[in-house]
Amino acid sequence: MARLVLVDTADQLPGLLPLHAWSAVMSSDLIMLGAEDHPFRAHLENAELRVEIAAQVDEGAALSRTDLLAGMSPQAKRRAEAIVDRVRNEGQVAYLFGPGDEEPFTRVLGMEAARTGVEVEVVYFGVRPKGNRLLELVAVQERLRAPGGCPWDAEQTHASLARYAVEEVYELLEAIESGDRDALNEELGDVLLQVVLQSQIAEDEGTFTIDDVAGGIIDKLVRRHPHVFADMVAKDADSVMANWEQLKAAEKPERTGVFDGVPPAQPALQYVEKLQSRAAHAGFDWEADAEAAQRVALELEEFLAAGDDRTRAKEIGDLLMSVVGLARRHRIDTELALRGAAGRFRRRFERMVAEAGRPLNTLSRSEWLELWDAAKDAEQAGGEPAGD
Repeated sequence: MARLVLVDTADQLPGLLPLHAWSAVMSSDLIMLGAEDHPFRAHLENAELRVEIAAQVDEGAALSRTDLLAGMSPQAKRRAEAIVDRVRNEGQVAYLFGPGDEEPFTRVLGMEAARTGVEVEVVYFGVRPKGNRLLELVAVQERLRAPGGCPWDAEQTHASLARYAVEEVYELLEAIESGDRDALNEELGDVLLQVVLQSQIAEDEGTFTIDDVAGGIIDKLVRRHPHVFADMVAKDADSVMANWEQLKAAEKPERTGVFDGVPPAQPALQYVEKLQSRAAHAGFDWEADAEAAQRVALELEEFLAAGDDRTRAKEIGDLLMSVVGLARRHRIDTELALRGAAGRFRRRFERMVAEAGRPLNTLSRSEWLELWDAAKDAEQAGGEPAGD
């Protein structure tokens, strides 16, 4: 009996099929594909299987009223008929879905086979691996950089993309702070695009590929998580971080200085925090939180006592350093804390402007303070932390 096996595939995973799908393909007398450039073609031919490309056909004669009511197009109908004719001549034929095989055509093909008495089996791909669309993103970016692709993408370099990478990270940070999950999803995609595009540029230059990038971080994660991938035991997050730093130091023996590997170009608050963390790891740190708080008070006194602008600038720097040190001991991210304070200030000031109802330069100091307190109270009533 003639038998048509319709096999679902994943275009992004050429050659990859579940065992039951490969079994159906291997037991077929002929494998038919819908297009010359089907992603599976090379893999099937390497397996020395009989492969045939389904011929494209003209619309031919008009369809019957029944076919029209069933939603068939003339071209899909004739193409399905041609495939079914091959099935009836061959015995068992596997037809692999691929690019261009839209759902209406696959439905027409199954209906045509059933109408002519051909047995039909549909073999679904099953659960696609997580990250399937990452491969599609890599393919899209490769196409954009290829000849005949996008002129803008083609002329980009690692250096020209640097500022975009920084911008995307800050937009990601804004999305995280907003709590907007849709925005977070979008901004993560923009950051991911930077990784893929930079990797494609490197591949075009012949230096490394996206697989080298992924492989490098995979190897690093496995090496630095022996409590997960080996037999080491880590009782808490602090133990994990301590072990991470030890493994990192062993991997980079050329870094002999305490501050080697700390990039000065990062935001100042993060730079200070990293320097202090390295120093603390080496043994230079306050013994108690109270000492860190006392240092903040002392630096404030020295700032207030400064007699000239140059000294004041120095002392305000020392004061900020001390504040970062106090925050670090309490595991507070100073960058996020300051951005949170900036956000509160902006919201409250904008509320003040809206509530003032007249030019701001006409407000007295007491009116300013009254509006500020009202804005603060309104924010607290909405569930926001009080702050200052």
